[in-house]
Amino acid sequence: MSGLWQPTQLQAMYYGPFSVKKHLLSHLPSDSSKAFIITGSSLATKTSLISQVESLLGSKHHAGTFANIGQHAPIAQLDEAVESVLKDISIDTLISIGGGSPIDSAKVISHRSHEKQGRYLYHITIPTTLSAAECTLIGGYTNEKGTKVSIAHPRLIPQAILYDSSFAKETPQKLWLSTGIRALDHAVELMYYPTASEAPTKQLCLTAISQLFEYLPKCKKERENEDYITKLQLASFTSLFGLGLNLKGPLGLSHTLGYALGSPYKIPHGITSCLTLPSVVRLKADNPEAAEQLARILPFLNQQRSGHDQKDAIRVGDAIDELLKTLGLDATLKDFNVKEDQIAKISKMATNSEQGELFDKVVSLIRSKL
Repeated sequence: MSGLWQPTQLQAMYYGPFSVKKHLLSHLPSDSSKAFIITGSSLATKTSLISQVESLLGSKHHAGTFANIGQHAPIAQLDEAVESVLKDISIDTLISIGGGSPIDSAKVISHRSHEKQGRYLYHITIPTTLSAAECTLIGGYTNEKGTKVSIAHPRLIPQAILYDSSFAKETPQKLWLSTGIRALDHAVELMYYPTASEAPTKQLCLTAISQLFEYLPKCKKERENEDYITKLQLASFTSLFGLGLNLKGPLGLSHTLGYALGSPYKIPHGITSCLTLPSVVRLKADNPEAAEQLARILPFLNQQRSGHDQKDAIRVGDAIDELLKTLGLDATLKDFNVKEDQIAKISKMATNSEQGELFDKVVSLIRSKL
């Protein structure tokens, strides 16, 4: 066995109740830093979280807030945010608050800052979902055609993550649980990802999978339990952080299917993972190398391996299906107005091909979800 793991520029990760109040100011890059908040309208208008952060920063550090980032980060809104940030040269810090869209948007703004002004911006993120966008060097947005566009650079990874259970309590139940399945998607697909290292990546993923299976159902029953919330935030972190700089393209078929379904059909990425992951796992069971890695998951679900990797990998897919039912997250593509005549287009986007064995399997997979 041999391999390589490369760490990211992440400097600190705090977790627990009131992490924002305790640690935000100490992680600004300087005593004179000016910070701009990137978030969505729901958090800004339906909760007091954004005003709390603004008050904490005070006039000394708060340079402004853009609170109109929508699902999948539409380019029009992103361009507005970029303009707001880049017109004030004193801004050296971005604070993203929310799920994947605000976090990705902050990454793209930092990228644009480097393009136009020759500097990346310091990024502190306060995640309120379990999507784990804070753990990667990729920033994504939706272009004018409704297609997902991604940029990537090691300098786009946030310098500080503040997992605050008192903030995450405000996230709607379905969004919270479905993004937990997104984190599960990360951890499962990293098990057969070509450049994922054994340590820490795969070993962290196995732990994340175990924790997500245990605490998502518990958190559904006790949504206000901050210990459960924190354990899920840490499971989300360990589902993807361990990849480090070993990221070389999309994580796997469940993710590429998610991109093909997400922006074009306005399906949240947590839900795309609910739709695709169990079937993709069963499909990957046909690949001996992938099946061997997937079979490793069973003991972390409190199930014994049979010694037959393909059968055990299929059991993992079945276990994910059962988890979705327990969480009330089983869904179909009909719920999002996806039609039979769109299957070929989706399959082409997901596989980057128009024919062949994988294309045919993906066509069958999508059809089974209608």
